Amino acid sequence: MGSFNASLGKGFILVGFSDWPQLELILFIYILIFYSLTLFGNTTIIALSQVDLRLHTPMYFFLSHLSFLDLCYTTSTVPQLLINIEGHDHTITYGRCVAQLFSVLALGSIESMLLVVMAFDRYAAVCRPLLYTTIMHPLLCQALAISSWVAGLVNSLIQTSLMMAMPLCGYRLNHFFCEMPVFLKLACKDTAGTEAKMFVARAIILVFPATLILGSYAHIARAVLKVKSTSGRRKAFGTCGSHLLVVSMFYGSTIYTYLQPNDSYSENEGKFVALFYTIVTPMLNPLIYTLRNKDVKGALWKVLGRGIESR
Repeated sequence: MGSFNASLGKGFILVGFSDWPQLELILFIYILIFYSLTLFGNTTIIALSQVDLRLHTPMYFFLSHLSFLDLCYTTSTVPQLLINIEGHDHTITYGRCVAQLFSVLALGSIESMLLVVMAFDRYAAVCRPLLYTTIMHPLLCQALAISSWVAGLVNSLIQTSLMMAMPLCGYRLNHFFCEMPVFLKLACKDTAGTEAKMFVARAIILVFPATLILGSYAHIARAVLKVKSTSGRRKAFGTCGSHLLVVSMFYGSTIYTYLQPNDSYSENEGKFVALFYTIVTPMLNPLIYTLRNKDVKGALWKVLGRGIESR
């Protein structure tokens, strides 16, 4: 038995998917493809948002932040996963494990807060269209984005600090990255007090934002139903529906992972759910937001057209 800090010289063993060797090759191929698509899709959104003036709006400002978060989120876990699947060394050092734990918690928390900001942006656009440019002033957009980052980093710092103080029994992590619920499974002593504090922190960063988002979209739905134009309703529902789909995927998987009681948490199920919110969702976000978006398509064809002409 020892504390988290006692693992400084020993590190941890990430079991990953070694219990299912017949799945490792298939997982490696699919994860590599998904990761490549995530890098390409999110990088494209960030680049287009910078070079095309039509995308210099609050919506794409926040979408660029979301794309950057998704890039960091997947990169904090996927390379380690691919190395573990391909190789035989499943160990991870103490420093890398702490850094990964902090990064995953921070980036997930920031995304949770950022999705609230994006919901507020859609609320202002649909419910207060005449005042939209006044409400979503560039200074306010920057302040909201910075606040999301600060809140996420603070939440991660608190939870990581509490985790590092917990006594652990063993160094074998039944997961493919350093995930908080797995560490809770290794706790040696009664840590009910610490777990309660961490649960409150997780509930605040997940349940409260999700409630605000649902409230925003309730107002949006009511406002859209009052629009007489069929094309106007279709456009509003299309834009907001894509955001709501992203919200459902993100909060559904993270709430399942982080807000269920520790005794009922299944490590094997948790690994496959984690694949969804660390790999699948970041890959789908660019497609969901831009597949039916004329502005993004126009910007992409404009850039491609310049490339062809330059040849």
